[in-house]
Amino acid sequence: MDLVIIRCLFVFLVGLACYLLQPFGQPRLVDTALGLALGAAVILFEVRLRSISLKRLIGAALGSVLGIIGAYLFSVVIRNAIPAGHLQSFLQLMVMLVMAYVGLIVGAAKGDLLNLSALGGIFGGEKQSRRSYKILDTSVIIDGRIADIAETGFLDGVLTIPAFVLRELQLVADSADSLKRNRGRRGLDILQRIQKLTNIQVTIVEDDFPAVREVDMKLIELAKLYEGKIVTNDFNLNKVAQLHGVEVLNINELTNALKPIVLPGEIMKVFILKEGKEYNQGVAYLDDGTMVVVDNARKMIGKTVDISVTSVLQTTAGKMIFGKFDERGQTGMAKPESRPPDLRKSNPQPASPDQPASAVGNAAQEE
Repeated sequence: MDLVIIRCLFVFLVGLACYLLQPFGQPRLVDTALGLALGAAVILFEVRLRSISLKRLIGAALGSVLGIIGAYLFSVVIRNAIPAGHLQSFLQLMVMLVMAYVGLIVGAAKGDLLNLSALGGIFGGEKQSRRSYKILDTSVIIDGRIADIAETGFLDGVLTIPAFVLRELQLVADSADSLKRNRGRRGLDILQRIQKLTNIQVTIVEDDFPAVREVDMKLIELAKLYEGKIVTNDFNLNKVAQLHGVEVLNINELTNALKPIVLPGEIMKVFILKEGKEYNQGVAYLDDGTMVVVDNARKMIGKTVDISVTSVLQTTAGKMIFGKFDERGQTGMAKPESRPPDLRKSNPQPASPDQPASAVGNAAQEE
């Protein structure tokens, strides 16, 4: 808002100066209109100039200076070779404009080759390229895992938080729905946690695109402006950004890539949690949330068993592991524990036909 006020004041001062001084020799109203148009053109030039990197600005300035110096040398040759007149003036002016224009364009194009970080001082901050900007969207902030990743130091560059994302997050935090309100407040807490980290730079940008209404498209336009990458876990935003040529860092893809690798034939110990969809199947989950489908494990629900991995399936939603429970191996191990006690040692032997009944009675009395 302050920048808008300053720009409006600048345009007003230029128009006022043209109204009082009449530099174009026209009536005051015409000179005032021309002054306002000139001030607006300067503001437009300044807005376009803000999106250019410091390297390109320095390259354009150096190219323009060299072009003007070359044009002056050419004008000396033209003055000595061509008699004074309109042709000489026209050629000198054209050489000046052409050389300045060519120097400006070529210098700006080659400015990216400059290594300003080697100069140190105020140019030391230019050592990070524009592609080091990581632009966060609302979903990845609410998710919260971005804070854990930032703490580990795997993220470099500048974490960029757009102002329109903050406004959307605040609307979610002020929602009448308790679930949405808790998610929005969680996102604000995650942002405070990220800002307290010392190993990464966090910045809030005020750039907005009033002509664009959707937040996802604003993120894409901002990524194009800063030549950065969008950090998200939104599947649709991921696809749309790729269509627009914007690089995306998907937290869900990173999570799937970090899951442990399991090969067919390995033995795993899992807890059978529930029944599977197919006949005689059980379902278990690893610590990272990976689903394990186990054949012949329906009877083992609520127990921890050893299974043999048969195959691993990678899907868009994540990784699935298929295994098989060997019931024979488990029951064979369980037989010694389930054997009933031998009751023959504690009970008296029945009388045999060859043994008299009195002998059995005497044996019972002795006991």
